Amino acid sequence: MTMVTEFLLLGFQGGQILRIFMFCLLLVVYCETVCGNLLIITLVSTTRNLHTPMYFFISQLSVSDILLITDIVPNLLYILLNNGASISFNNCFTQLYLFGVSEIFECFLLTVMSYDRYVAICNPLRYTSIMTSEYCVILVFICWLFGFTLVLIYVVTTSTLRFCKPNILDHFFCDYIPLLENSCSDTLIVKIEVGFVSIPVVIMPIIIIIASYTNIIVTILRIPSSSGRQKTFSTCSSHLIVVSIYYWTLFSVYVVPTKGLSSNTNKVLSLLYTMFTPVINPFIYSLRNKDIMKALKLFFLRGNKMIDFD
Repeated sequence: MTMVTEFLLLGFQGGQILRIFMFCLLLVVYCETVCGNLLIITLVSTTRNLHTPMYFFISQLSVSDILLITDIVPNLLYILLNNGASISFNNCFTQLYLFGVSEIFECFLLTVMSYDRYVAICNPLRYTSIMTSEYCVILVFICWLFGFTLVLIYVVTTSTLRFCKPNILDHFFCDYIPLLENSCSDTLIVKIEVGFVSIPVVIMPIIIIIASYTNIIVTILRIPSSSGRQKTFSTCSSHLIVVSIYYWTLFSVYVVPTKGLSSNTNKVLSLLYTMFTPVINPFIYSLRNKDIMKALKLFFLRGNKMIDFD
């Protein structure tokens, strides 16, 4: 019954060659993700044509992705090099808290982005009067506020549990599921809290997103020309892809039963959840977006001119 002061994260157990390969791969993915999202933030901030609600929300999504992957990957790289590593009690729950903040924020932000697309397509004449700069800032502030506050409901309770079993977490970061599995306290209250938080964080956003896109699809189908329908749908296709990927990975880890799966399979699914969406988002919003590509070309053109001038 001694108090646990640290946890041992096993990470991905395997031979040295496999761990070195994963280290190199994840390091490249991490650098690519941070650079890609920083580039989007820079483009949106410095390009006048991108000073619109949609691109403002995209830049905030990039901030969230950087927070998420930076919270997980650096420590994971250290775990891979050492074939497991300890993490202090406070650092473990700090990691769990920041992970929850970024995920809850993204759930709300994707909902706000679907509402933005709904207003732009279904009520275009009032779009500029509804989605003002002040209103967009307020919406993003509320998303961050919910992210920083709602996650406290179950993180604080989880931190008060007794961990009297061996302090070994068969995972690569401090997620609440392995923490509950290693607790010798009654975890029912934490599970109830997580279920309570999931209502405004997951269920309600999904309902709003489905309702928004139902109205969007109905509006698009009323457009007489096929080129008009295609052009209108292209304005929201990138967001729809991101939403599909995000909730598919979310449900694969936390909703679909995983009792019959091995621990390595669960960790791979969590790896997709914590790293796949942050690294793929910049590609979706840049390669499929003419405005972003145009701003990117101008950005590098200005950079080349500055180098030539020097």
